[in-house]
Amino acid sequence: MTTQFYGASSLDGFIATPDHDLSWLLQFGDIEGSSYPAFIRDVGALAMGSHTYEWMLKNAIGAGQPWPYEQPAWVFTSRTLRSVAGADVRFVKGDVRPVHQAMVQAAAGRNVWVVGGGELVGQFHDAGLLDELIVQVAPVTLGAGAPLLPRQITQPGALRLQSVATLGGIFAELRYAVQRP
Repeated sequence: MTTQFYGASSLDGFIATPDHDLSWLLQFGDIEGSSYPAFIRDVGALAMGSHTYEWMLKNAIGAGQPWPYEQPAWVFTSRTLRSVAGADVRFVKGDVRPVHQAMVQAAAGRNVWVVGGGELVGQFHDAGLLDELIVQVAPVTLGAGAPLLPRQITQPGALRLQSVATLGGIFAELRYAVQRP
């Protein structure tokens, strides 16, 4: 079981535009040609920030698509958000540590996916709970927005490159092991 961030970033290091929009990513087409299908098979629980969840509500659920996850999802928010009928979505706030314990239990030996955003990934890192970063770097620049990981991680060996792959001739996928304190 590992706790992973898996997501895409622009070449200049942003995961969303300044208004938390992820539409820039949709121009690259179907996820079936990516590493996502293999990745999601090993996921047993998800952690998601409120902006990511709201984007999903507006752009996926609001467009008539079903909730895309079978796994339970914990949405970290300080606001009241609407739920999705039939989806196992749990709204939480505060420290990620006790929630992570519940997620690990629910995952039952499978991985925990920190979907995003970057600040949430940073909280898991700060708590010493993040094991791996899997980032697909897209050939676009956004100029500003939500950073991939708004933290300074400068200690030697804190992030160890595990692999680099080309996906569909478009993305570079970088896998880093995160050294826990």
